[in-house]
Amino acid sequence: MAQVFRLGVAQVFRLGVAQVFRLAIVLPLASVWLGAVPAPSGVLRWAGDPEGGAPFVEADPAHPDTVVGFDVDVAGLLARGLGRRPEFLNVTFTSIDQSIKRGDAEIGLSGIEDTPARRATMAVTMPYYEFREVLSVRDADAPRFRTLADLRGRTIGTLAGTIAYGILLRAEREHGIHVVSYEDDVHPYSDLVIGRVDAVLLDNVLAERRHRTVPGFTIQPQTVAVGHYVGVLGPGNAALRDRMNEILRASMRDGSLEQILRKWSVWNDDQPLLHAKLLAGESVPAVVGLDSSSDVATASRWEAARRYFPSLLRASVITIVLSCLSMALAVAIGVLIATGRVYGGSITRTALTAYVELIRGTPILLQLFVLYYGLASAIRLPAFVAALLGLALNYAAYESEIYRSALEAIPVGQLEAARTLGLSERQVLTLVRAPQAFRLALAPMTNDFVALLKDSSLVSVLTVLELTKQTQIFATNLGSWVIPGTLCAGLYLAMSLPLAALARRLEERWRATPQ
Repeated sequence: MAQVFRLGVAQVFRLGVAQVFRLAIVLPLASVWLGAVPAPSGVLRWAGDPEGGAPFVEADPAHPDTVVGFDVDVAGLLARGLGRRPEFLNVTFTSIDQSIKRGDAEIGLSGIEDTPARRATMAVTMPYYEFREVLSVRDADAPRFRTLADLRGRTIGTLAGTIAYGILLRAEREHGIHVVSYEDDVHPYSDLVIGRVDAVLLDNVLAERRHRTVPGFTIQPQTVAVGHYVGVLGPGNAALRDRMNEILRASMRDGSLEQILRKWSVWNDDQPLLHAKLLAGESVPAVVGLDSSSDVATASRWEAARRYFPSLLRASVITIVLSCLSMALAVAIGVLIATGRVYGGSITRTALTAYVELIRGTPILLQLFVLYYGLASAIRLPAFVAALLGLALNYAAYESEIYRSALEAIPVGQLEAARTLGLSERQVLTLVRAPQAFRLALAPMTNDFVALLKDSSLVSVLTVLELTKQTQIFATNLGSWVIPGTLCAGLYLAMSLPLAALARRLEERWRATPQ
């Protein structure tokens, strides 16, 4: 394998086509069989997400290729204690646990919360920071919204898959609140200020960071729950975890951990108490102030699946409704665009072509962000409406190309014959051209609908809780993707296969119909 990886570009080009093809097949399979490439000797490879930002992990403004933050410094502290040098691996926050399990890095550090699920499925270090879950509300609402009970019937935002999300799910049952989950900690507070949500529940580090840059909200002093940040290692790495725990204890004794936390302005009165408990040998629960008896991590995998399956079904309904409405709108807009490009004047054709190229040339995620967040100061679209419009406008561009090519595929002789018989141009379109074009477009339309069904997972960035997002939350709480992923795949197949079967039946029926 080492010789294969050392092949240069020139050597690859000298290989025959068949050999290159074999390498393209064999190398991915070999990488799966052999597992992730281990870190070089003397290196501590650690995973984090710089998108989380300061004070955890962020790109250094002066040197964007490097990262800074208190988790970066903690990683450096652990590496020095092990006699190694730290090496950073950029991993999306929601994938850190799975990346560590498969061996991409030895430890994950990025404001990772200590939870029962992680304790059950990972080798978790001792806590090195204690945080408080706090409620943030608009300044004008601060006197009346002090607790979750005060927010009955209101909308509260948080990050999905966090301790705060679990707290809000329980509050949803007890107090009738509505939970909205976000992908990042920036938009919950911006949505709070403009009124899309009535409160935000997150840890005090995130709340205080956003409070310095986003005016207009108040952080309530009451503590909803207490949690801890930890490092996560693979389940078979308990020995390395124990060595890291000794390093963390030593840093608590000599004050080096305190220096790191003070450097990033996150040291507070909670930390000396935590350090004293840990140095005295006391155990610290994952979460204080939250009943975890009903947590899925404490249940069997199948019991957890039974509990979550109704929520997956509800998310499936959102996915299929959103997909059907978006596709219907995309078809309608696509037909108008295609008709305009075939029959319109030069200005109309130019404008419609520009729209198609703009949509096809920019990512759908960017379009969704612009619709929901970029236009918020002028038009405050509800999340579902923004998701519907975003998917429809994006797919309309692709649908229009299908319909345009189908219209232009109809033989010119048929069109001329229809005109010779006295049919108007509208009659030629509706009676001769469009029906045949629709038959030609049916197969690619079906493919696009199945693709849209899957692309609907992207709307979770707009706080729409569709199937993939609900599955991700389930997997995070369970600590495994096997059962949640299997259920999710089954539900997607249950939604897409009947559509494909219907399309095939229509094609067969029309193929048997005389032209």
